[in-house]
Parts: sequence; structure tokens; C-alpha cells
Amino acid sequence: SPMRRSTTVSRSYAPSTGPRLHVWKRTAALAVAIALVALPVSVLSADDGRGPVVTPLAEFGSDDFVTGSTIGPDGALYVTDGVAGAVLRIDGSTGDVSPYADGLPPKAFPDADIGGPVDVAFAGDTAYVLVTLVSGNLNGEPFGDPEAKNGLYRIEPDGSNTLVADLGQWSVDHPPEPVIVVDTGVHFALETYPNGFLVTDGHHNRVLRVSENGLIDEVATFENVVPTGLETVADDIFVTQLGPIPHIAEDGKVLALGPNSEAREVASGASMLIDVERGPNDQLYAVSMGQWDGVGEGSRADPDTGRLLVVGPDGDLTPVVDGDGDELVLDRPASVEFVESTGYVVSVTGVVYRVDGL
Repeated sequence: SPMRRSTTVSRSYAPSTGPRLHVWKRTAALAVAIALVALPVSVLSADDGRGPVVTPLAEFGSDDFVTGSTIGPDGALYVTDGVAGAVLRIDGSTGDVSPYADGLPPKAFPDADIGGPVDVAFAGDTAYVLVTLVSGNLNGEPFGDPEAKNGLYRIEPDGSNTLVADLGQWSVDHPPEPVIVVDTGVHFALETYPNGFLVTDGHHNRVLRVSENGLIDEVATFENVVPTGLETVADDIFVTQLGPIPHIAEDGKVLALGPNSEAREVASGASMLIDVERGPNDQLYAVSMGQWDGVGEGSRADPDTGRLLVVGPDGDLTPVVDGDGDELVLDRPASVEFVESTGYVVSVTGVVYRVDGL
């Protein structure tokens, strides 16, 4: 396809298997590290010496694998609800939850952990929402509403939504190799990028670029590593990899994709890496959902095993600690956002945690 530009890591795709639909959304240290300053973990402390503190801020949804979040132009936290087909606004100070947009296609599988709106990003004052697993074919059998489209949606000023890019149809027209379980893919993370957006597909194992007018091309393809979270800094694209089951720590990686180059490993060594984000002092952080629960493909981590990690200059991933030197414990985090020295962590259970004093 003339729209398909690929800086290919691998063309060897591994199919997902298993009786349930549990498929996932999500290099040596870079010398330039895109101007990220690697701080010692001891520096990550509040001015009063207590160190970072975690407190529950809000709760929403229905414990159905909430994933995506972003900070809006008003400084509030915005999250997706795949069951309701909605985007919600959460006040970062009070925790008040209010509706922002609805009417998006909800997830097709009530018992699956992912689907419907899974991530949200703002381009200027306009919100865009990533929707996945609302229709397609599973092992050759149709599922969902055929009128519901997997793709990128724009939220209009009146609250309605417009399909910008049909990622599901593009995935059907550009299948990975070999045969996969879900033909429309399982798109996981959304990130703004010059003149458009980036999207990970954790099932087809690739990163896609979507232009502002809806053109889609392939940025990178991988083996069965399950790309999840995204962050961009200057010309570099950072991607977390969950790794194949059993999601051992050595397979959890942060990669960097530079322009016209292959993937480079930035850091590794934490299980179920699901997000990456630039935080206070331009430090790069990653999120580990925790230790895999062993239930099946795409199943969650065990409760209270998640960590917020500092991406170090030597390729290490160091847990953030509190004032007593104890690692901050998070319950199955799925995404993180930062406002100055405060982090907002969204759990798969729909609980939002506020991390002060970073």
C-alpha cells in the first residue's frame, strides 16, 4: 500500500490462542535520551521530606479494565469507560467525576477485559478517542455490531463524535503474519504526534500512525511482544512492551523508535509494562501493572503488585519509593499522567490514585 511506511523490527507475528478473548491493548540507554534528565530515585521526594504519597482520588466505571487517560487543556484528568462508551472528566484536586462525551461504541464482549473507548488524547482543545473490539471476526466468527467501527473518533463541540480513521478495516486490509485471532486488531494506546496520532495494536503487534485526515500507515512491527503504552518526546517515540505470557520481568521493556530507525531498547526488567510517560523534571517513568495472575492471555496482574518506575540512564527500571524508602504499591495500574510534581495513576479497577511529592 502506498500509505504503508514501515521501519520494521520483525515481520514474524505470533498468533494469540486460548479459549477466551484475552488479547492486549500498553536499547541501550539513549545517549541523547531526548533531553530526559535521569534523576536518582532519592531526589524523587516531597519538599517536606515525606517522599511521594499515594492516596485514592476517585472511582468510576465498573471494574472492566479501564485503560486510557490524558490531561486535558483545562488541567483535568480525562479517562475512558469502555462499558458505557464514554469519556469522563475527573477534577485533579477534588476527585469529582463528570461526563464529558458519550455515544461512542461500547465494548462487544461483556466478559472481556478490554474494548470500546480505550484511550483519549487532546489535539489543542479537541478530544480524540480510540475505540477497539466493538466489531470484527474472532477466529472467523463475526462479533459485535457491524455498524460499530473500531477506530479513531473526534469529539465535536456539540458532544457528538465523528469517525476519523477506520483502524479496524485498515487492519483487515493489512493483516499481520501469520493468521491472527481478531482480524480488526486490539488497539490499545493513543498519543498525539506531529500532524496526527500514534496508536499501538497489542494483538497485531505494531505501531500505527494516523494523519489528521484519517490516513493510516505502519510505523513499526514487532514479534509477539504486545506493545502497549506510548509517549513522544521530540522525534522519539517510546513504547512499552508487555511481553508474551507468562509476562516475565525480562520481557517487560521500554523501546524508543527514532525517525527512520529500528527500535532500540531503553530499559527492561519489570513485569507487565503497560505505560510510559514523561514526568517531573523531564524524567521518563514507566508503569508495571504487577505480577501476572496466570489466568490467561490478557488477564490482569495480581492485586497490589503494581509499581511506578523510573527509567534510568543505564537501562534500569527503579521503583519509586516513599520517605521511608519503601516502594510505592499500586493496585493493577494501567496508565499514568503527570501535572507538575503530581502523578495520576488509573487502575484497571476504575480507581484513580493521586501520587503527590514526586
